[in-house]
Amino acid sequence: MTSAPAELPRKAGELRAAGYLPRSIKAEIRENLLTELRAGRDPWPGIVGFSRTVIPQLERALLAGHDVVLLGERGQGKTRLLRTLLGLLDEWTPVIEGAELPEHPLDPITPESRRRAAELGDDLPVTWLHRSLRYAEKLATPDTSVGDLIGDVDPVKVAEGRSLGDPETIHFGLVPRAHRGIVAINELPDLAERIQVALLNVMEERDIQVRGYTLRLPLDVLLVATANPEDYTNRGRIITPLKDRFGAEVRTHYPLDVDAEVDVVRQEAHLTAEVGEPLLEVLARFVRHLRESTAIDQRSGVSARFAVAAAETVAAAALRRSAITGEEPAVARPVDLDAVPAVLRGKLEFEPGEEGRETELLEYLLRRSIADTARERFAGLDLSPLVQAVADGHLVTTGERVPGREVLAALPELPLLHDVAARAGAEPDDSPGRIAAAVELALEALYLSKRLAKDADDESTVYGV
Repeated sequence: MTSAPAELPRKAGELRAAGYLPRSIKAEIRENLLTELRAGRDPWPGIVGFSRTVIPQLERALLAGHDVVLLGERGQGKTRLLRTLLGLLDEWTPVIEGAELPEHPLDPITPESRRRAAELGDDLPVTWLHRSLRYAEKLATPDTSVGDLIGDVDPVKVAEGRSLGDPETIHFGLVPRAHRGIVAINELPDLAERIQVALLNVMEERDIQVRGYTLRLPLDVLLVATANPEDYTNRGRIITPLKDRFGAEVRTHYPLDVDAEVDVVRQEAHLTAEVGEPLLEVLARFVRHLRESTAIDQRSGVSARFAVAAAETVAAAALRRSAITGEEPAVARPVDLDAVPAVLRGKLEFEPGEEGRETELLEYLLRRSIADTARERFAGLDLSPLVQAVADGHLVTTGERVPGREVLAALPELPLLHDVAARAGAEPDDSPGRIAAAVELALEALYLSKRLAKDADDESTVYGV
């Protein structure tokens, strides 16, 4: 973030003359959102899979000036979506220099700022706040206090000689400090009910109550929150009066198709080695199978972070294999998928009665995902020449200690291999690792269709007839 442009007004009088009149946070967001939509620009960069479902609902809520709660299972991108709201704020906004809260110089709300504005008039000093500082986020936890969110009496200010009932003895909490900005509360039902009650006045009357007396502050905030549907009945709930004050409840969801799932993984994963589209597709299908499995506790959901972590694990396995074999560049092959079930089993919640079968279930669903991907990639392609080559004695050995060039060297020159590579996104002159990744996927597909046998030990896997 850079400093505010030097040509911006630095005094209240200059601000008024330049036409920077006070505008509510909801009006600001509405006008900026409409500007983006009219210009044909995407106001939600980095948000995948919500364009026809969640985004239209959220946009309507913002245009209506509603506070919003996003309701959905874990790992559906709720927090990420809320953070993109920053892009709908003005890049710079004027505030009173030295004020405790980010008050507009032409509309002060605290007693101290009003005194200063009356005394200094047009000479009231102005500074500029970047939009990145106008978004406050709080993870709701059972130990969150009213003081954290709203405020509390500051004993230091009392010790300075102010009376206990003086509003200026208050140390403001997160919500007042987000005046003229956005307050996001993650996992709202985890807030104790008495803490949720403290938000009622903020959302309806836009004032705050601290220690038995009311400080009338016309707060201007957009309150947004996230919640898991199960939280209404399990860990906690959103109290009815607070639910009523949210103008919109928007349901989120996991990606609706495999392509969207792959896009999410590609965008979010930090890959230490190359992972091709076919393997990302395998992982996307794997996650979708997990979400449909009756052995998985679907109440907690299967987070999109699972697929991201799986892709990162596959990349790490490829990087390790590259270091062992000396093959560069490091390219993930189907053999690297074997690392996924064992490493990521702890990220899932299984139904009671599945104890001891977790790894078996994951390996089965992973095989299904490989088969589904290969069937899609190689549809209409006759793989029988590859079967015949193996039957003629060209056994193919693969494993974490087998370089891609050895996988390819085990097979005769077959025109089919070029077609297989092309279907998997590899070029004829690509590295042996990329072409071997495609060939291994075809061999695994033939094994899963029972046209090839597979013999495995701790070091390697051999495909034969």
